[in-house]
Amino acid sequence: MRHLVTGGAGFIGSNIVDELVQRGHDVAVLDDLSTGKEANLAGVRKKIDLHIGSVTDLAAAQSACRGADYVIHLAARTSVPRSVENPLDTNHVNIDGTLNVLVAARDAKVRRFVYAASSSAYGETPMLPKVETMQPEPISPYGVTKYVGELYAQVFGRVYGLENASLRYFNVFGPRQDPTSQYSGVLSRFMLAVIEGKPPVIFGDGEQSRDFTYVENIVDETLRACEASGASGKVFNGGTGVRITLNEVLKLLEKITGAKISAKYDPPRSGDILHSQADISLARKVLGYEPRVGFEEGLRRTWEWYSAAFGKK
Repeated sequence: MRHLVTGGAGFIGSNIVDELVQRGHDVAVLDDLSTGKEANLAGVRKKIDLHIGSVTDLAAAQSACRGADYVIHLAARTSVPRSVENPLDTNHVNIDGTLNVLVAARDAKVRRFVYAASSSAYGETPMLPKVETMQPEPISPYGVTKYVGELYAQVFGRVYGLENASLRYFNVFGPRQDPTSQYSGVLSRFMLAVIEGKPPVIFGDGEQSRDFTYVENIVDETLRACEASGASGKVFNGGTGVRITLNEVLKLLEKITGAKISAKYDPPRSGDILHSQADISLARKVLGYEPRVGFEEGLRRTWEWYSAAFGKK
């Protein structure tokens, strides 16, 4: 089977590509390398087809889709703060780009389009855990654009018969997440700060909680969504069903690293939500998904990777 992974040189994408190659599949990647890195694909570079181009270019999407059985669409502008600063760019990549990939997938007659949606679609809806049937109420331009992608995927299913599944990822973390960007995930920034002997920055009081999900779990769920019967047209939460506060994360990091960690608390950021937790009942039922790696073990593995990649040589 041939899989196209858009954004396949990125953090989550490259982990998915590695697993697909490990399973013996034919893999193509479309990535403009704006945030993804060829180095993330170093271990499989000779075994995949890398198309360097943007999803905002329909011709590039069509070329990459040629011959694909499955399309896993991860390419996006992924930051809430960046979407607040520049909503036009986020809209262009996340909505126009997704529409291009959907058109290309439809024209290539792929078996299924699997979309990396986001838990940001839920916004500040008070109920926990978040269930897929809740009314989305995004509070950032990023959340809006990712929700629109879900709707477009479902409409392409209804109108053109394109099988589709969307996974609302919850705070994915793990090896290869870039900690050097101001828009990077909070756990990667925490780890870089510890390595550099600096206080990690928390926006707010640290009592906000997240369903932090180790990347191996998300890779497994995403690949299950490609082929599971009964998945088409549905939206699934991609998480663990467990939440932890940022202050608790720092205590665990102290335990794992042996370092004394004192955070710097800054004012909350616009567009950030307070609490996030996934109900994964539907993914369990339809996809047979079960998180394999718990938070503390995932944090330990991630710390080992960051220590090797960014620690003193």
